[in-house]
Amino acid sequence: MSFTGKYELQSQENFEPFMKALGVPDDQIQKGKDIKSISEIVQDGKKFKITVTTGSKVLQNEFTIGEECEVEMVTGEKVKAVVQLEGNNKLVANLKGLKSVTELNGDTITNTMTMGDLTYKRISKRI
Repeated sequence: MSFTGKYELQSQENFEPFMKALGVPDDQIQKGKDIKSISEIVQDGKKFKITVTTGSKVLQNEFTIGEECEVEMVTGEKVKAVVQLEGNNKLVANLKGLKSVTELNGDTITNTMTMGDLTYKRISKRI
C-alpha cells in the first residue's frame, strides 16, 4: 500500500494538553489548534519524505524504513529515530519518550502519538 498523497487534517483529539506537555509555547498552541494542516507524503520504496504545512509553519522530515534518521519535532528539536513499517500500512517510530503510529486505511491516515499517559490523535483524509 502506498502512502504517497496529500492529506488534509479532519479532526484531532487532545491537541492542547499534548502540545503543552511537549513544551510548545501557548501562543503557538492557540495559533495552531484551529488550522487544518496539510500533510504531503512521498514514498519511494522504503524512502519517505513527509511535509506538514500548518499555516506558515512547514515541518519536513525524510527517512528510510529501518534506518536511523534525524527527525524534527513540532518543538523544532531534532532527535534520532528509527521508523519501522508494520504490515504494509503502519509507520511506527519512538522519538525521545514519544511513540508515533501512523496508519493508512484507504484514503484516511490516523496518526496517534503517545507520551506517558497522554495520547494525541489526528485524522486526515486524502485530497
